Amino acid sequence: EGMALPQRILPPEKISMDWQQRQTPGAGLFNLGNTCYINVILQCLTYTPPLANYLLSCQHSQSCQQQGFCMMCTMEAHVRKVLCSSATAILPGAVLRNLKFIGEEFEYGRQENAYEFLCCTLDAMHRACLSCHLDVSSQETTIVHQIFGGFMKSRVTCLSCQAVVDSYKAFLDVSLDIRAASTLTTALEDCVTPKQLDQTECFRCSKCKKQAAASKKVTVHRAPRVLTLCLERADQWTGTKISKFVEYPEYLDLRPYMSDTAGEPLLYSLYAIVVHSGDTCLEGHFLCYAKASNGLWYKMDDESVDNCDIHTVLGQQAYLLFYAR
Repeated sequence: EGMALPQRILPPEKISMDWQQRQTPGAGLFNLGNTCYINVILQCLTYTPPLANYLLSCQHSQSCQQQGFCMMCTMEAHVRKVLCSSATAILPGAVLRNLKFIGEEFEYGRQENAYEFLCCTLDAMHRACLSCHLDVSSQETTIVHQIFGGFMKSRVTCLSCQAVVDSYKAFLDVSLDIRAASTLTTALEDCVTPKQLDQTECFRCSKCKKQAAASKKVTVHRAPRVLTLCLERADQWTGTKISKFVEYPEYLDLRPYMSDTAGEPLLYSLYAIVVHSGDTCLEGHFLCYAKASNGLWYKMDDESVDNCDIHTVLGQQAYLLFYAR
């Protein structure tokens, strides 16, 4: 596909996108004071079918040789506890005790950002999957990248001679500017619209051998199994929260935003969202909505887990959106 192959390939895990067992939702999670940002991400990951299937199989822990804290072993135990517990709520104690191993910036008892915690959690799980001698270029072969990972393609076009330069970058999530968007599809369209490079982004064309004006177009080159979208609600200029409703669908076709737009539809189904309530990005409360293995939606607000319908889910001021192929 134009991308360099990793120098060492890990054996691909058998990934099932459908739940292996169907049941009612599991336990809620206790909030020990400003830990709602942790709870929503743990719940969204718990109800990510291919990840839950893998964790419930205990494949990782059976062969894990990591000394000390291991995020994959911790998630295995957490997901099993949530889905198999008879309690209405449990304490994610192992995650809270090892917060500094997940992200150095996190401070227990302080309000933090759910998106930052998601990124650090996936990175910690990814690192737990890698042996210490594994080549960095093999990063997309871990179970984390096999589920959440895709590739972006950046095509820079010289506006003087029309020469193109392509580059590729792995991603685990996609952040979208929603300042001018009223729907998710318009935000995605804006993301893949070619934009002229500004003066700070120097481009020296290898064909006409001079610095020239250029445009850049970013597209999804390889689609992930699970598409994670962050609707940027902190205005990058003022820091104020963008508190507006952005319409998002239950089913999403990613094909129009791919490098190859002519292929078959790439259909995704919404299975979880994170919502932030509060007037500013620095304070407030996180809650989430997730679809359990029984196919029904539930509002998960710390220790409470209550059933709801899809219309309620689609009417939220979403911050994070999780879609599965």
